[in-house]
Amino acid sequence: MRDLLLVSLLGLATTSSSMLGVAIGLYVPLPRGLLAGTLAFAAGALISALAIELAFKGALELHHQGFSAGSAWAFVALGFAVGAVIYYAASFVIEKKGGAIRTPSRFREYLQNRKVEEARELIGLLSKCDLMRHLPPDAIEALLSRVRLRRLAPGATVFRAGEPGDALYIVARGTVQVIEGASPDGACGTPAPIAELGAGTAFGEMALLTGGPRTATIRADGGAELLEIDKVAFQDLVASDPTMARAVQRLSHDRAIKNLRSGGTDPSTWARVASNSMDHISTAEANKVLSENGHGAGMAIILGNVLDTIPGCLVIGATFAELANFSLTLMLGMFLGGVPEAAASAAILKKAGYPARTIFWLWSSVLVVGLFAAAAGRVLIGSSESLVAIFCEAIAGGAVLALVAHAMIPEAIHEGGSRIVLPTVAGFLLALYLALASALA
Repeated sequence: MRDLLLVSLLGLATTSSSMLGVAIGLYVPLPRGLLAGTLAFAAGALISALAIELAFKGALELHHQGFSAGSAWAFVALGFAVGAVIYYAASFVIEKKGGAIRTPSRFREYLQNRKVEEARELIGLLSKCDLMRHLPPDAIEALLSRVRLRRLAPGATVFRAGEPGDALYIVARGTVQVIEGASPDGACGTPAPIAELGAGTAFGEMALLTGGPRTATIRADGGAELLEIDKVAFQDLVASDPTMARAVQRLSHDRAIKNLRSGGTDPSTWARVASNSMDHISTAEANKVLSENGHGAGMAIILGNVLDTIPGCLVIGATFAELANFSLTLMLGMFLGGVPEAAASAAILKKAGYPARTIFWLWSSVLVVGLFAAAAGRVLIGSSESLVAIFCEAIAGGAVLALVAHAMIPEAIHEGGSRIVLPTVAGFLLALYLALASALA
């Protein structure tokens, strides 16, 4: 009972840094570089502790039980792999439910993926348009916000011959008919269509290139949906982007007709480049998602905090034998890592509209989970040197390592850039020294 109480208190003490981090994030905004360096230092210390005090010790214990070096490594490696997969899968689900707003780096990745998914269908339709593929795919992001969806009733007229050209259209769904000359209203006397245009086909493109009048009438054959790019919006975009302006200048009438016949750039290649180029996240986009999804993500935030806490505290409990040889390195890495992580989370949750009291309450779940996870690690894993116990330790270690790679290091880079290299190495070396000093004492 004494050991159980001690290890529970150690779990509580380790996770108590989250409350300090929340207070810093809400009331004492420290320099981003300092927080990033602290997080990087903690990541380096955890990597060292996991490698030396968990993975190596577990493999050594297996070797003493008769395993060869290769089989001992494979046993521990399998455990680490299982733990990493479990952590990643759980994190993926939680972030999809809104837990990604806990930290800026995860939130940015969530925004990026969401933006690409929402634009995928639109980019696919644009890629089918030969004219659009003459424009640089890495500049297409600016065009997406200027594309409007226009729904047509059966038989509706898009424009008539002789009207001024004011927009480019791309057929998204359904078909439209091309009618030579002007088309009178009503079915009687309407000329027969000379062509039908299906999904992905562009028409009216010369309005963007020359500003000339329409040479034919276009009407919907049944219901149809069109993508409309306004001429003024397109010209504004060209004026603000020299690369696109040069591309448009090359599209003379004869050149456009020639390229339309040859098919131009491969659609799938153009679409892939366009999707991969959508890496800009504006402040307005981020704030919109925060306001829309932030308040409904409370449970996902708690689950995310729990997910980040359980593996490390399980390892603390599992590796605890007595206070004299307790792994200070592991506890130090988790304690220090909790401060900047909670500070960054508190700042972004505050921006999402959460009151300070709610933010403290959300992060207080870490304290409770830390206490019970450390106790569970001691009772379920640490009291045995069986193969099951060693494998469970490896699973917990793999989850912690996945946490370092998935959240801690990306967050440190997001806040501090390449400068976090030195604190990471420093944390690793300090942890190595403490491990050696403990082993050789």
